[in-house]
Amino acid sequence: MPPSLVAQALSARISLLPLSSHAKTLRMSVTRRSSRSLSSEAESPSSECDPNLDFQHLEPEKGCDVSDGEKRFYGRKKRAKRIIEVDGETAKEESADKKVSGPIDIEDFAYHKINLSATSTNLPANWEAVFDGIRKMRLAEDAPVDTMGCEKAGLSLPPKERRFAVLVSSLLSSQTKDAVTNGAIKRLSDKGLLDADAIVKSDEATIAGVIYPVGFYSRKAHYLKKVAEICLEKYQGDIPNSLNELLALPGVGPKMAHLVMNVGWNNVQGICVDTHVHRICNRLGWVSRPGTRQKTSTPEETRVSLETWLPKDLWDPINPLLVGFGQTVCTPLRPQCCSCGINQLCPSAFKESASPNSKAKRSQK
Repeated sequence: MPPSLVAQALSARISLLPLSSHAKTLRMSVTRRSSRSLSSEAESPSSECDPNLDFQHLEPEKGCDVSDGEKRFYGRKKRAKRIIEVDGETAKEESADKKVSGPIDIEDFAYHKINLSATSTNLPANWEAVFDGIRKMRLAEDAPVDTMGCEKAGLSLPPKERRFAVLVSSLLSSQTKDAVTNGAIKRLSDKGLLDADAIVKSDEATIAGVIYPVGFYSRKAHYLKKVAEICLEKYQGDIPNSLNELLALPGVGPKMAHLVMNVGWNNVQGICVDTHVHRICNRLGWVSRPGTRQKTSTPEETRVSLETWLPKDLWDPINPLLVGFGQTVCTPLRPQCCSCGINQLCPSAFKESASPNSKAKRSQK
């Protein structure tokens, strides 16, 4: 295996930083770019979901991803570079503090040399070249996740309050665009409803009105009340610090739990797989159902399959990498294969005009 991808750095801006196994220092050039958010929020669903349904397991709505019909405007400013020299241990310790107290900088994602011996021997062909190609495309253009993703919630808050904000943002994000979720979080913050105590004291109708138009806003307002009550009673207003306890919260599924563990507690126990990661990994042929070569049918199947071979160093950064790629290039409808830098390596290039879910829905009509 060629010694590429020996280190990964990924956040709002993704960078690949090679490190030798004997390197004592780490030099990272940090750049910052600005982007203007989407001009308007997405429309809410026309009807409420059945109260007996768990919305996070429903098929994604067409409005959940950035499609060709939406225009994205990005501005760039000249930025100064700053060089940071730290030893590997110092970088690792500092990242744990920054993860919950401020904006995630590129140095938070400093990864040591990848250990492939612990992964499956059946690695997808050219996966490193594909990963690097996607990384380069992500560096060329901002995506909504870079400025409005769930991990951006509560950046100015103390660690405890920020963790709760990230949990709330993750819960609201299901079936909802980043711009809409981000707007709801800002309104909750402006009205003093971004902490467990305030949510418990408020009524569901008020919360639903504030978070509208997120998808299934009434159901999510109910979940928020329940989650806030549990956090106050069992965790003194903080959030659970284990994956199983997070999964036990109403409305919280594997995707949300892994994201909150990664961002809130800097504890990577699994890959956060949403609709973008699920779709792109299947298009690339990176995942399959156990014992077959068939595509995975759910994000959870994708997570399990991906974790069998992807180096653990990449479990955290692969989510924002592929989410942004899915929002800008590998879209669910009419993916932009002509402009994709890895179209010669992708087995699905120029073969899909719509997502599998959309095709299935048309076939049922």
